[in-house]
Amino acid sequence: MFTGIITERGVVKRARLRGATLDLEIGARTTAHELGVGDSVSVNGVCLTAISTGRRGFEIQAIAETVARSTLGSLARNSAVNLELPVRPSDRLGGHLVQGHSDGIASVTRVEDEDGARRVWLRPESALLRYIVEKGSVALDGVSLTVVETGIETFQVALIPHTLGETTLDELRRGSAVNVEVDLIAKYVERLSRPHMRPERTRHGL
Repeated sequence: MFTGIITERGVVKRARLRGATLDLEIGARTTAHELGVGDSVSVNGVCLTAISTGRRGFEIQAIAETVARSTLGSLARNSAVNLELPVRPSDRLGGHLVQGHSDGIASVTRVEDEDGARRVWLRPESALLRYIVEKGSVALDGVSLTVVETGIETFQVALIPHTLGETTLDELRRGSAVNVEVDLIAKYVERLSRPHMRPERTRHGL
């Protein structure tokens, strides 16, 4: 479990696709210092397992399902990535509950600077928009953010200077793609409520 509070910006040292498996080598001294083989780490909001660690970085693998549901396949040498280690039971929950399971991808449709901050509009996959509500939480590339407003097909977030300086979200431009994880609680509420929901009536009331 993660909180969406990024602890380090890492750099991709090597990205290699072997069949359906993506191998990534990440340069990140701080994260590598605390990471052991078999430990989980969030990379751009995707929970992955370290298969090798060193003083300056670590290696991870992503299977076909993970690559298909995230932007990891677009990473190349020198790409910057957001990193977070799992939350400890004694840690403060500074963001919101984030599993590191990408629900899909959103594309940036508009970016506007505003007094050092930045507003970003995004269009997610249509099935995800119902989980995104105004003033609710959403994770973009692993960063916990508050939704400013929602529209018919898009939603908006605001990025403060600190977030722009400490994460890769400062690189977002129109057309950029990001990993999206919607609020965990919303998904469970929908699942538990489904058996009790009345079926929709047809046009003839049948």
